Amino acid sequence: MNVQLFIPCFVDQFFPATAFNMIKVLEKVGCKVSYNPNQTCCGQPACNAGYWTESAEVAQKFLADFNNADFDYIVAPSASCVGFVRNYYQKLLIDSNPTNTKLPQKNETQIAKIKTQLFEFTEFLVNILQVDNLNATLEGIATYHDACGALRECGIKKEPRKLLKNVQGLQLQESPDCETCCGFGGTFAVKYEAISVAMAEQKVNNILEHTKAKYIISTDLSCLMHLDAYIKKQNKPLQTMHIADVLAMY
Repeated sequence: MNVQLFIPCFVDQFFPATAFNMIKVLEKVGCKVSYNPNQTCCGQPACNAGYWTESAEVAQKFLADFNNADFDYIVAPSASCVGFVRNYYQKLLIDSNPTNTKLPQKNETQIAKIKTQLFEFTEFLVNILQVDNLNATLEGIATYHDACGALRECGIKKEPRKLLKNVQGLQLQESPDCETCCGFGGTFAVKYEAISVAMAEQKVNNILEHTKAKYIISTDLSCLMHLDAYIKKQNKPLQTMHIADVLAMY
């Protein structure tokens, strides 16, 4: 199976090791992996900040970057970005185009096609490849954080848990607010810093109070980056890990 990688801009800049670990896992399960170095961003940050015209330009570039027939699927280590492409490109570029113009029919068709090709890493493994055991090993207790992009934008909940339950040596404990937002929310963390930090504090304190977890694992590095900053500043006994980094440990 030919897989084209979509590596979100912040993963490329801040967490490249996670992208390489995702490649390691995909190749282990038999995928032929390729990467287009011309790719940049999906356009989500600009859209969330209200810059729809600029976001539309970035989105059109994204479509151009992935407009070839050399792959079966596109896989990304970020449900937030996957959810944005799936759920908002039609609205951004067609339904509510800020320039009041319509994309050519071929591009409108491409939006519909890419929605069927683009998958977050864990849902691709479990739902497309039917793989839930990578023979990974990690000793300790972990809790899983349902990132808003994964849970609410992509409907991902059981897939990462299936994978983590088959990690040798890992015990998964649920936090009572596993589905509660961590407080990041992109520019929300900048515009409403106090609220954002308070939400991270609540998330971390609930994990410490109700579980014996050493690790917080999630599908989205944006959430983990936010939580990790709070954890380190407050010197809390927790470690954040992207699920691709866990599954690559074998």
